[in-house]
Amino acid sequence: MNIKSLQNEKYHVENNAKMVPFAGYNMPMWYSSIADEHNCVREKVGIFDVSHMGEFFVSGEMAKDFLQMVTTNDINKLTKGKVQYSSILNRSGGIIDDLLVYDMGENKYMLVVNASNMEKDFNWLNDNNNLDVEIKNNSDDYSLFAVQGPEADKVCSKVFNEELTNIKYYTFIEKQTNDFGNVIISATGYTGAGGFELYVKNEFAESLWNNIILNGNEFKIQPIGLGARDTLRLEMGFCLHGNDIDDSINPIEAELDWICKKEINFIGKEIVDRDRSNKPSNTLIGFDLIDKGILTINQAYIQVSRSKKEKESRKEKRKNGFDTGDSSIRFFSKCSSQMDEVNDGETDLIFTSPPYWNKRKYTENGGLGNEKNPEDYVSNLVNHLDDCRRVLNKKGSFFLNLGDTFNEGNLQNIPHKVIIQLQEKGW
Repeated sequence: MNIKSLQNEKYHVENNAKMVPFAGYNMPMWYSSIADEHNCVREKVGIFDVSHMGEFFVSGEMAKDFLQMVTTNDINKLTKGKVQYSSILNRSGGIIDDLLVYDMGENKYMLVVNASNMEKDFNWLNDNNNLDVEIKNNSDDYSLFAVQGPEADKVCSKVFNEELTNIKYYTFIEKQTNDFGNVIISATGYTGAGGFELYVKNEFAESLWNNIILNGNEFKIQPIGLGARDTLRLEMGFCLHGNDIDDSINPIEAELDWICKKEINFIGKEIVDRDRSNKPSNTLIGFDLIDKGILTINQAYIQVSRSKKEKESRKEKRKNGFDTGDSSIRFFSKCSSQMDEVNDGETDLIFTSPPYWNKRKYTENGGLGNEKNPEDYVSNLVNHLDDCRRVLNKKGSFFLNLGDTFNEGNLQNIPHKVIIQLQEKGW
């Protein structure tokens, strides 16, 4: 198999990136360390070279109808300049790929697909093209950079000499520039930290990358590898095809029913509707380890258990004024000797829901949960929740497990105090 090089491979190598083959490309896995790069994106700003991603262009009078058939979300809700997260299913309801759909206007759409699925996706779309639309794979023409983190808007605004905060989450603009040609500036990303994804023709890729680094230096920008990209998306509970989802898992099992609209007739809909009505036999769940342990893919199964320890814990929580309602579960190792060595084969877990990073604060003093009194804990928690809401652009509510992260002091009335302060902030 021939391994392709990124346009910026020279930069990555010169900056001591650990290069690995991934999805047919020689990709930077990390530069300093995964932990350092992860925290850089959460606290400041980082830039990812994700030019291995695929870009397809679908056009023609029937382009919307075609995409409505082969993708699961409602294409009718898209207008020019908007982006939609969706999926492509096989006839058994399995997820061929998850993708972004960009409405470019005038019956033209850009699909951004996972690199490892590029050929499979392209063949599937063409095999099901009975509406005579034009499907082009222009992946080799584009580079893609993700500038992510709290300072991303400041960096990109300097690069393009234009205020970009008016580009709302999951919308984009096309900007014609003198230095970088036509650039698609998209308020998307797979980190949960906010920022932009920049699509640029390969001939301008090195120039744009270097300009971003130059303008980002005052904000302590760092290049970020695939390792931190994976931990960041995992911390948000975002699915990774080939890991959390694949051709044998349908969207209901993967908790992605929200991108499968009931009123839309798409390929694989019968299986999706079946599992939507009846609970699927398998489902994707999130959980936290209570004790230290190593959890390895395909090495464990989980069963619900109402242990004596859990009952006592829940009783104590109720006595302190609240009950989180979490289930304690037992983890049994099938074949991981390392897990057996650390935890004697089992450990306590609690069910939780993404995003997982709203339970901690990236600070030098050790993070959320290390405060010495309930008042500081409440203040830090409220501020962090407000950060999460702003970054994630969420309009509704999200999961919050009150009291499970505070290590010292009396937890009495903490939920009430948090609610009062959130109300004062306009929640």
